Amino acid sequence: MSELAMVYSGYVCAPYLHDHTSVELKESWMHSKNIEKLFFVTGTFSTESKPYFSDSTNHYILAKFRDSEQISKDLTMNNQVKTSFVFNIQDDLFQREVDGNTNFISIYYLEYGDDGEDLQEIANILLKRDKIEIAGLGNMDTFCSTPPKFTFPYSQNIVVIEVASEKSHQSVKKYCDQTRRDVNRKGLTMTNLMSLSILDQLK
Repeated sequence: MSELAMVYSGYVCAPYLHDHTSVELKESWMHSKNIEKLFFVTGTFSTESKPYFSDSTNHYILAKFRDSEQISKDLTMNNQVKTSFVFNIQDDLFQREVDGNTNFISIYYLEYGDDGEDLQEIANILLKRDKIEIAGLGNMDTFCSTPPKFTFPYSQNIVVIEVASEKSHQSVKKYCDQTRRDVNRKGLTMTNLMSLSILDQLK
């Protein structure tokens, strides 16, 4: 099976611009069997990733999907002037029950991500952090009606974590920053790409 034919589950983050395309996409995902969960979120990009995504916006619709092929079709049909991000999860590091509701999703990239031992080390560090509900490794696709100025070089080495907590988004962001520092202290370069604060669950 070729890489292009592979189907993954994962997350899609589409800009919510309060226009016809955004509303149509939201409505379609509300009723789609391919979408497990749907959130309204605030997206914050790190200083390191901002130059690659200068067209970023504040509000996004975040969906957890089952079939990446269907998501590609949805975004091709509803392409927008701001970038949409698809995070295909190729390897689930772990999933577990955690107290509290998912209120934050943090996305990172690894500058060097091919070493199995390094990935195991990262998984072990994430497991020690008791608020992390789900962690996965994968790749990123982007969709935008305007071609980007720069190509993001780390799209094959993406780490996604879901955090469940009753604390404020600011507090959870600090928790994620500390997690990233724990990984980097081991000599592994994990850099924040974007942080998604969940404002409302739509589905």
